[in-house]
Amino acid sequence: MMTERRGAPRHRVFKRGTIAFGGAGFDCTVRNMSATGARIDVDGLVSVPEDFLLVIETDKVTHRCRPVWSAAQRIGVAFKPTGEAARLARS
Repeated sequence: MMTERRGAPRHRVFKRGTIAFGGAGFDCTVRNMSATGARIDVDGLVSVPEDFLLVIETDKVTHRCRPVWSAAQRIGVAFKPTGEAARLARS
């Protein structure tokens, strides 16, 4: 049995997203999401940097992310704290 290590429960979604970094980006599909992270699917084998933006235009939201795991065309990401959340996390 696999141990659950997520910080918050994830909910199934099916949303178009964009992985953006360094002035470039490529499309992805967000398959599940929580307050602390998401699983995204990409077309083909891709390499993502240690810090990128996940843009979900339908929700008008952008998350700063770091990859946590990857398997074939799936990538698990953790959302990085921003603004007030980042300040509190450093305290």
